[in-house]
Amino acid sequence: MRNSYIVSIILGLSFILFGMTACKSKTGKEKHAGHTQHQLYTCPMHPQIVRDQPGQCPICGMDVVLKDANKELVVDSNITGLTKPVNEHVIASISAIAAERGTRIYTSEVNGVITYDTRHQTSIASRVGGRVERLLIKYNYQPVRKGQLIMEIYSPDLAAAQRELLYVAKNSPEMLSAAKQRLQLLGMQPAQITQVLQSGNVLYRVPVYSNSDGYILEKTAQAQAATPAAAPAASADDGMGGGMQGGGPAPVAGSPAPVASPVLFREGQYVNAGQSLFTIYQSSGLVAEFAFPPQLAARIKKGQKLLFYPANNMKAMQPGNIGLIEPVFRNGQNFTLARIYLQDNQLQVGELLTANIPVIYTGGWWLPKKAVWQLGNRSVVFKKEHNAYVPIEITTTAETKDMIQVSTDISDWKVAANASYLVDSESFIEINKNVQQ
Repeated sequence: MRNSYIVSIILGLSFILFGMTACKSKTGKEKHAGHTQHQLYTCPMHPQIVRDQPGQCPICGMDVVLKDANKELVVDSNITGLTKPVNEHVIASISAIAAERGTRIYTSEVNGVITYDTRHQTSIASRVGGRVERLLIKYNYQPVRKGQLIMEIYSPDLAAAQRELLYVAKNSPEMLSAAKQRLQLLGMQPAQITQVLQSGNVLYRVPVYSNSDGYILEKTAQAQAATPAAAPAASADDGMGGGMQGGGPAPVAGSPAPVASPVLFREGQYVNAGQSLFTIYQSSGLVAEFAFPPQLAARIKKGQKLLFYPANNMKAMQPGNIGLIEPVFRNGQNFTLARIYLQDNQLQVGELLTANIPVIYTGGWWLPKKAVWQLGNRSVVFKKEHNAYVPIEITTTAETKDMIQVSTDISDWKVAANASYLVDSESFIEINKNVQQ
């Protein structure tokens, strides 16, 4: 019995030792299998980057670390929004606003100038061809009187006609009236013809007289004065003392400016028969010309009233009615001239004016000016979509001091309150064409 108990103990110890040996051997095999398993490396900032060997992240350049085998790789689906280009998708916490709608009245402000009325101008031309022997006009806009001597011209044709007159007077008196009429058509005065007949001498200098009272301007200077120069753009005021940009720079009225420049026409120059040499502007009637940009020109009409005053004296404000609307295209600029005809006015030619005209804007939506970004002749707003802003092109119809009228339906949009904060200075805005407008 005792021997049987000892044998049982020995067999039990043997089984225990054999089990421990087998377990140790299995643990070693598992550990060895773990060491021989392939290791993976990932980027701490970009978990989607997985490599089979140490190195650097191709996105941020950080060293990759050993990946935990028991931790699954989780990629945030929102990460795709952060990796889009900034010129077509902007992540920002800037406040968003909605567009306003309604009819608004603004007082538009435009610039103008006092000029001569072209309906009352006259032209001085030479009736015969010849050489200028004497010129009495020294500078442009020199005042002249009707009948005043302007210049004297030597003409071989006129001298020959005078010799013919003397010959006819002696040999064919019945043809004398026809010879006198010919000289009158060539520019000679009846008193001069009588002088030739009485003295028997030919007048080699034919005088040219002024045919009107006013201010004289040579033709070459008139062509230079008609070139428009850039002027401040039209603006609008909402009645609170502010002005508005009205669609880009508008030119000043292209009329002669009263500059007393020297006359380029010189004695000794030759002129042709019928050549226009000078223009005389009468000072009895003046015109106030105002330049309207295209956006504002479509809202004015003939007979419309406006208030205007000299640029340096707002107290001298006076009313006026638009008498003529003339579309003009000069030097690559498109604008519209509106004329107000003045009578018995104390304003001087060349005096700068400022005019105020009320304009009613109906329809459309209104956004603050800073919410719209200008890309040349295109306008862009940043529409809020989820947590990002997407640039979308819109169509604008009017622009005031602080607001812009939009014809695109943006009634249910939320747009960035300040578009300039979302513009990347190193890239162009790529407008999303797929967004429903």
